[in-house]
Amino acid sequence: MIVDKDTVGAGAGTVSVGDVVFGGRRLVLIAGPCTVESRTQMIEIACAVKEAGAAMLRGGAFKPRSSPYAFQGLCEEGLEILAEARARTGLPVVTEVLESAQLPIVSAVADMLQIGSRNMHNSILLRDAGACGKPVLLKRGMSATIQEYLFAAEYVLSAGARRVVLCERGIRTFETATRFTLDLSAVPLLKERTWLPVIVDPSHGTGKASLVPAMSRAAVACGADGVMMEVHACPDRALCDGDQSETPEMFYNLVKELRAIAQAVGREV
Repeated sequence: MIVDKDTVGAGAGTVSVGDVVFGGRRLVLIAGPCTVESRTQMIEIACAVKEAGAAMLRGGAFKPRSSPYAFQGLCEEGLEILAEARARTGLPVVTEVLESAQLPIVSAVADMLQIGSRNMHNSILLRDAGACGKPVLLKRGMSATIQEYLFAAEYVLSAGARRVVLCERGIRTFETATRFTLDLSAVPLLKERTWLPVIVDPSHGTGKASLVPAMSRAAVACGADGVMMEVHACPDRALCDGDQSETPEMFYNLVKELRAIAQAVGREV
């Protein structure tokens, strides 16, 4: 399999998105709101997370939701806002693509394509995303085993992609105290089995903003190549996932903590 460590060639093991490198000594912090709600909101958050130390900007223009009546994103307008936020801050943008038909318009804006948990088993989208030439951030399915997850990555890689980053974002278990169970054991296991960089999303993994700092610190300590989290200026008024979003001030303080943890394990932020 292409994902296997014994297939790695010279120069492999890291993934570049512009000047951002996953898998190197420096950890990659990706931050931003769950979804693009307005131009003012996105520009404000983009500037705040850039100042705090984020290397990439996240934000959903197209949003898959459990309820068909929930906010589904601003779609093309959201992409335009993300492009403006990148122009203002210089932060590369990662945003989700939901179906193959969206690839042309999303790829025209996104520096990195995100394939979310719900689409990890969508083999057609995986292949099409792998063939489009953009870096891909592949989130683990909420009920996927490690082997199923690696096969999903294989679909992307076998279509021609070589810039794929894995993201542990929590799995569904019997536990109901948290939104999902964040499987941090997956980080060293994936790094043991594959050459692909691995990051962690503690926002979706716990569903609780109060738990994000501790799980972010744990992610860095167990060897993750980066952390992806949701940041919103007013979480209580967020249109999506406010309960799991950090404020800019919380993110700023967390980055300082992560720098200390990273130094202790031979990395840097």
